[in-house]
Amino acid sequence: MSEIDAAAARVIDAYKTAVATRDIAAFMRLYDPAVRVFDAWGIWSYEGASAWQVAIEGWFASHPNDRLKVTFDEVRSVATPAFTSLSAIVTYAVVSAQGAPVDAMQNRLSWVLKTSGHVLRIIHEHTSAPLGFEDKKAILQRPEKP
Repeated sequence: MSEIDAAAARVIDAYKTAVATRDIAAFMRLYDPAVRVFDAWGIWSYEGASAWQVAIEGWFASHPNDRLKVTFDEVRSVATPAFTSLSAIVTYAVVSAQGAPVDAMQNRLSWVLKTSGHVLRIIHEHTSAPLGFEDKKAILQRPEKP
């Protein structure tokens, strides 16, 4: 694994930890102040970290008695010294205090990350879910592979 690949892995680990601990400050440190986020829910885009933080505060406040857990699968990245592009299938889950699954969904995630100093920060995030052709409803669970 190259140093840049290791840096991207550190961003993923920091993201998962910040979600699990609901640490808004740690989560927001992963993002560039001028980040643009195309989220899958409700808002067309979030322009800047302050706008994105409001959405994250709402997410972290949801399910106050349960745990939030994020899992990254099929991570692919391309890196240069200045930029990294990363895509993954991400599962966002809510787990009860007793460890039982409450709810979960999967999204397709793309990040563009830029090196600022010696830190890799997300400058663009895009999450999406495909829509069913017939019913136009979001498909929030990836079909099982054959």
